[in-house]
Amino acid sequence: MEDEEGADEQRQFSYQQRLKAAVHYTVGCLCQEVASDKEIPLSKQTIAAIAEVTFRQCENFAKDLEMFARHAKRSTINTEDVKLLARRSNSLLRYITEKNEEIAQFNLERKAKKKKKLEDENDSVQPAEAEVMESEN
Repeated sequence: MEDEEGADEQRQFSYQQRLKAAVHYTVGCLCQEVASDKEIPLSKQTIAAIAEVTFRQCENFAKDLEMFARHAKRSTINTEDVKLLARRSNSLLRYITEKNEEIAQFNLERKAKKKKKLEDENDSVQPAEAEVMESEN
């Protein structure tokens, strides 16, 4: 039992380290891009500090999103939770809202196409059934 818990902790730690490495890599790439655009060099320590702050902020975001959903007595985080999280940044909130509306519109169009396709299939099946019934009589 203790071995399983230890192995689970080790997996969790390993997973967290991989996530941190991915964040560090991404932040490093972004920092290099900004540094070259602005012609301002950034030290490795600066990049590491930015990566650490970014990782911690993401952890805080995840906890906040979980709490928002739990407060609403849901087990699933939805777009309203994300909008609530982004409420202090007008530009981010606007971007999230626009993307959410785009996705909703896309889903409505997809449902309409699916419904039309089903109706077309039903219309093509019904005449064939009528012909079978007529030939049987």
